[in-house]
Amino acid sequence: MRLTDAQIAEFDREGYLFFPEAFNPEEVKLLEDEAKQIFKLDREEVWREKSGVARTAFAAHTYNEAFRRLGADPRLITPIEQLLRGRLYMHQYKINAKAAFDGEIWQWHQDYGTWARDDKMPEPRAMNIAVFIDEVTPMNGPLFLIPRSHKAGVLEAGHDLESTSYPLWTLDRASVRRLADEGGMVAPCGKPGSVLLFHGNLVHASPPNISPYDRTIVYLSLCEVTNHIRQFKRKEWIAHRDFTPIDALPEGSLLELARQKQAEKRQAVAAE
Repeated sequence: MRLTDAQIAEFDREGYLFFPEAFNPEEVKLLEDEAKQIFKLDREEVWREKSGVARTAFAAHTYNEAFRRLGADPRLITPIEQLLRGRLYMHQYKINAKAAFDGEIWQWHQDYGTWARDDKMPEPRAMNIAVFIDEVTPMNGPLFLIPRSHKAGVLEAGHDLESTSYPLWTLDRASVRRLADEGGMVAPCGKPGSVLLFHGNLVHASPPNISPYDRTIVYLSLCEVTNHIRQFKRKEWIAHRDFTPIDALPEGSLLELARQKQAEKRQAVAAE
């Protein structure tokens, strides 16, 4: 998935790009099945809401083959290499679950604000690219973005340690209102397999999910290798310390694994 000059100009202007259904149903079904198994694991990388349901699973690419392949998929790596103008390493990898009825909020924040304060990342030459595992609708806790807010730079923030199970550097209401008045708000929604990428300084949040439908999104936080973090106070599985450039896998690697898993299931059923 290589970006055109027009798409690069749109990203520079708005701070995000959205690609509906970039991954096919077979690939998404594999990721959905694997994510459900990961959320059941008793691992320190799996953080839970106060209700006990999974909120975030960190670093799944280090212990799960499907998510390893997703983390090196050319549809995700190539456009970010274009935008950041260099090779990339994986700063953070997380599967964010916003469970039906119980998914809590993600407060208003900038990702680079956290990376700069907690990890001493020198510049905002890092960003997120997200893959929708479930359909994201206006009802099940979509991501809210404030277009063009990335042009405001790094904003003042407070460290919220109480609102949810995950600590976050959050913005004050006056700043959010001012930026929304200037840029408006959008909530990209789409089918499973859709892809959203956005600037590290773009202000965003998501509301609680009180609908009866899950909303799971995988986030790759990719950083240009020379811009790697300088501080290591967070656990390695939250802020990675392996700055090796990612070599994108051949096209079709994830689909190949999905079909292999499907064949194994059919063989297991036939053997019963």
